[in-house]
Amino acid sequence: MAISREIQTALDRGDFDAIETQWLAHSGEAPDDLDYFVGIARALVGTGESDRARFLLELLYDLLGQKELWQIRLKLLQRAGHILFETPEEGHEAILATLGELYKSHSNYKELLDKLGLNRAPQDVPKTWEKVGRFQNLMSFDIGTVVRMKGKGAGRIIDVNLPLQSLKIDFEKFPALMVGFRAASKMLIPLESDHYLVRKLETPDEMKALALKSPAQLLGMLLQSFGEPMTGAEIKTHLSGIVPDKKWASWWSTARKHPQVITRGKGRQTYQWADTTADAFEALWLAFTAAAPRAKLDLYRRDAKRDEGLAQRMVESLRELGSRSTQSDPSLAVETWYELERGGTAPKNVSWEPRNLLAEHENPFEVLRAIQDRGRRELAYAQFQEISSNWPNVYEQLLRHEQESALLSSLADAVISVQPEAFQRYTEQLISQPRKQPAAFVWLAERAADDPDLLGKSPLRLLSQLLSSLQDDRFAPYRASRMVPLFESGGTVPRLLPFIEMEQAEQAKTVISRAAGLEEYQRQALVSSLELKFASLRQDAEAPLYALPASIDTKREELRELRLVEIPANRTAIEEARAMGDLRENFEYKSARQRHEYLNSRLAALSHDLSRAQPIDLSHDDISTVHVGTRVELSAEDSPNRVLSILGPWESSPEDDIISYESELAKGLLGKKPGESCSTSGVQYTIVQILAYQ
Repeated sequence: MAISREIQTALDRGDFDAIETQWLAHSGEAPDDLDYFVGIARALVGTGESDRARFLLELLYDLLGQKELWQIRLKLLQRAGHILFETPEEGHEAILATLGELYKSHSNYKELLDKLGLNRAPQDVPKTWEKVGRFQNLMSFDIGTVVRMKGKGAGRIIDVNLPLQSLKIDFEKFPALMVGFRAASKMLIPLESDHYLVRKLETPDEMKALALKSPAQLLGMLLQSFGEPMTGAEIKTHLSGIVPDKKWASWWSTARKHPQVITRGKGRQTYQWADTTADAFEALWLAFTAAAPRAKLDLYRRDAKRDEGLAQRMVESLRELGSRSTQSDPSLAVETWYELERGGTAPKNVSWEPRNLLAEHENPFEVLRAIQDRGRRELAYAQFQEISSNWPNVYEQLLRHEQESALLSSLADAVISVQPEAFQRYTEQLISQPRKQPAAFVWLAERAADDPDLLGKSPLRLLSQLLSSLQDDRFAPYRASRMVPLFESGGTVPRLLPFIEMEQAEQAKTVISRAAGLEEYQRQALVSSLELKFASLRQDAEAPLYALPASIDTKREELRELRLVEIPANRTAIEEARAMGDLRENFEYKSARQRHEYLNSRLAALSHDLSRAQPIDLSHDDISTVHVGTRVELSAEDSPNRVLSILGPWESSPEDDIISYESELAKGLLGKKPGESCSTSGVQYTIVQILAYQ
């Protein structure tokens, strides 16, 4: 611990009066500057002036007590107690006295002192300070203290159980949660009374009113309380119950525009609160200067509108960047010019203006393909088409490298308009080798849904490539969101099947039946479509399943709900759970996968049942014999007569006197006339009369 040159000079001269004078002056100005005082005390001890060091430390010790700076005094004892007191016992007594002043208002102060053994072994100084550390940590968890726990939010300590060495905490969703002393020091963070979470817990109505009156003020309170960057999702979680979900979008849009909010990152952005607006703008400028060249363009787009002075500094920097990049990275120069043009600050008549640069460059294709931002690339494509007669050939090259669906479509439409044979060559190559350009192949498959020419070009090959791509890791980014829908009703594959020829039908059915990437209900629906078109593919017909028209409609609605709502929601849940990592211990992932298996099993069964469902005809009034859709009055010995309705398994409700035609009793009654009998479960029933079902 270094001491000042002035103090060192006084020590060298033995001018201890000067040292005392400086000590007393500094203690009046900054009694908490322990580095200064302990450094001098140790230096005095090193020169043989231990008594003088002790005297000066005693003065400081008393001064800290007078000013009630008990925590500072405790730190002084820890750092210089061996100088201040001649025996460990004296130091121990001073420690207890200082702790007493610090925590005398706490209800369990004395009991915890005894529990941790702070009254024992005063001569063991290291052990004493270890106990003090534990004691202070636990004293911060007094009854009534509000604490934060990761994953649980804020809660209030409602009990401190010293015998069990545990705390009882009331969290909003976890009331009376028990946390041991040892775990508490690692898992719990005590919160100050002005912390956002404390105010949310104690005065929620005030927080709700503040959310309406001043969104930015509430956001500032939240960000300042945590003192660290937070994502939008984290902010929304903490504001749950304060900002209504239905108002979140407008509230968040207003709050984050405040000039003291600092936004960082791209994609998963984080937010901080600067002390002043000027500090915020300076932080944004420093982040801009430190960013990579293309990142500067994104920061300019996002932050320039926040301050005119900041915008001007960014513009000057970007103009220099564009000019400097003309030779070394012409695509960056093009992107820079477009971004400046977007803000109305692009320079005129410069060599790196895209119109000039693209027209004069010896290889415009390389410049265009190297433009990284999709929007800027789209602008460059359009401008190149205006200025160059060679655009069809360059566009054909770009088709083989582009990944964005919207740009692929615009390139394709332009090429088709002047060179349709070039687009045909491109599609043939893409269908033959989809793994060379996965994104483009998925785009082509999506486009094919509304393009009969693409569907009819090579339907069996396209079907086979789509099915094999489902299992290829190169297509993983597109599988759930874009490829699976291709196999659903209305997607490309169901529209592709009508283009399958008779000689291809058997192979198509085999390919679909063996496809590992399909769900059972999808496979069954596609095979059924093929069998509907090609009767030779059909197996022996299954028995029909009779049901009332209303029941069939209900089951169809359930099927629609499964396909369009529950299964997509489950896919999303699986992806979100997978993103949490560690699938072996991931309960949410396992639960979502189990739900996935149930939903698909249910969907397959329901699809199969509906494929053989036939409505019960209630229009005819033939009641000469018992059939599905009639009511039957039965008599049995020693029992009152019963009237049963015979319907399908979907309507079966024995407690309401409705039985399924598949039941044992119904099977015995079907085809019989009034007066005839049947036996079931040891009971003989006689048909009294047959009635029409109503």
